[in-house]
Amino acid sequence: MKRWSGPAIYALLLTILTSAGATAEPIAMPDIGGTVAGLATPGGISSVIQILFMMTVLSLAPGILIMTTSFTRIVVVLSFLRNAMGTQQAPSNQIVIGLALFLTFFIMSPVWQQINVQAVQPYKSKKISQEEAFRRGVNPIRKFMLSQTREKDLALFMSLSKLPRPKSPADIPTLTIIPAFMVSELRTAFQIGFLLYIPFIVVDMVVASVLMSMGMMMLPPVMISLPFKILLFVLVDGWGLVLGSLVKSFA
Repeated sequence: MKRWSGPAIYALLLTILTSAGATAEPIAMPDIGGTVAGLATPGGISSVIQILFMMTVLSLAPGILIMTTSFTRIVVVLSFLRNAMGTQQAPSNQIVIGLALFLTFFIMSPVWQQINVQAVQPYKSKKISQEEAFRRGVNPIRKFMLSQTREKDLALFMSLSKLPRPKSPADIPTLTIIPAFMVSELRTAFQIGFLLYIPFIVVDMVVASVLMSMGMMMLPPVMISLPFKILLFVLVDGWGLVLGSLVKSFA
């Protein structure tokens, strides 16, 4: 086997590079001048701003879904239900969030359909401008939030923002409606959660009284009452009642 020395390898590489350099195209060097291609014209700047706006909206999409839809009320009520039954992690957080998410899609589908008809499709057909599409798309969401917001909560945030008394719902800023809507949703969810706790507390009290009368004070009442609470919840079709009441509460 022939051994290659250092000078021989260097000469071979030099020959290959010299022969390839006759036909190879020059390598384009990157621009390090600190400029971005496409920003030399106003159209390029507009495109970059639109892309930045879309990326911002996509990054805030989970927060927008939570703040402007029925998701908050549903997930809080389901969490109260799980705690009232005392089942710890059954159903798990993934199931609770998934159920709340798909119930939100079910409840909000008429609103989103209205946004699609009034804003998205005309904008895709180039019948309206981007600003007009945004205005039309926000209106159904505003109408939904206002229908679920208490006047007291709305007046609170109007006073905090130091705005004059609005003459119509159209005069209320969207950034004022959103926190008022969330506070109203939390209040409604806590009211429903209180009502859910009552039958399970009654079962716990009955089981604790029976155990104390039998002298079994060392036996945890929760261990005995849990099967009875699950049985009661199943016999009365608890999931149907809770989920049906949640959907009807947005009607």
